[in-house]
Amino acid sequence: MLSTNGAAAPLDVPRGLAGVVVTETELGDVRGGEGFYHYRQYSAVDLAESRGFEDVWHLMFHGRLPDGAERDAFLAGTAALRRLPDEVRAALPAIARSSAPSGPLAALRTALSLLGASAGFRPVYDLGPGERRADALAACSAVPTLLTALHRLGRGLEPVEPREDLPYAANYLYMLTGSEPDPARARAVERYLVSTVDHGFNASTFTARVIASTGADVAACLVGAIGALSGPLHGGAPSRALDTLDAIGTPDRIDSWIRQRVLAGERIMGFGHPVYRTEDPRSRMLRAVAEGFGGPLVEFAVEVEARVEAILAELKPGRELHTNVEFYAGVVMELCGLPREMFTPTFCAARVVGWSANILEQARDSKIIRPAARYVGPQPPQPLPKAS
Repeated sequence: MLSTNGAAAPLDVPRGLAGVVVTETELGDVRGGEGFYHYRQYSAVDLAESRGFEDVWHLMFHGRLPDGAERDAFLAGTAALRRLPDEVRAALPAIARSSAPSGPLAALRTALSLLGASAGFRPVYDLGPGERRADALAACSAVPTLLTALHRLGRGLEPVEPREDLPYAANYLYMLTGSEPDPARARAVERYLVSTVDHGFNASTFTARVIASTGADVAACLVGAIGALSGPLHGGAPSRALDTLDAIGTPDRIDSWIRQRVLAGERIMGFGHPVYRTEDPRSRMLRAVAEGFGGPLVEFAVEVEARVEAILAELKPGRELHTNVEFYAGVVMELCGLPREMFTPTFCAARVVGWSANILEQARDSKIIRPAARYVGPQPPQPLPKAS
């Protein structure tokens, strides 16, 4: 449809672009009505339960799961990219100090931008597929090193150098704590990381693709995605969901605490999702991971979940609200010894792979993403007032 001046007429779409299809993708999909999501053609939950992080990373970048030899080569290749360039390492103490009031994701934005510049990342528009993938592999491999180094520096500790003999999740925990992690905890974190690699056209993934559509370099795309993730309505909720359990405190306070918040119209962190109309499959999987550890925190979380759903069903009939990924993600990360300020950065350490896969896919399309806005201000043109 054309406007009177011959240009395409703008289309009215739902607020927030809810439900609007903006592109085609081979990377995955979220079926909110079914409580199912997948990476390429495989159930993401099945992958989290049976495959390692590097397998899923290979799947997202290369379109297929690796065989044994491919897995070994991919793990060795990405592990060799974990060490940071000297100029980036030298700048990290200053970045950690200056970003202390803003948190780890603000520090990561700065550090990743520096990494891309120092490594000479070029616009994806000017690169071939192999060169784009090489830049994306370098960025994804470095993100855990950057995150853990910045966290430790912010607490007056020396960064821990990455180990090439450990897989992605175990190496992340090792660099964070300085100790080789218990295999059960490393596997629990790995299952969480796999389950959060990608999740449809969420705000940060869409942001990464918009920037990629301009032809910008991989680091620029990822920095924009991290900025979107840092918003509390997107990736900032795992620790807030755990804060809910702390605020309730004891089982005898559950009902009164929840009723008061629901009747006041407040959001219960860790419950509800903009896409799922059933139980979030990530939450179901992570509940099982948490129950595998057991203990008072897990028992309390399960009891809170049951009571919240029952009270919401009573006070908000017809509105199905279930736990989302953040609720049990917070419990699992707490059990695995991660500090709460690193919950969202840990999410970022997984999602950077999904963002990068989307960047690589978007870079194949030379069309820039350029929607329209409807102007609703004063009617133009107005007479220009004289300068005083």
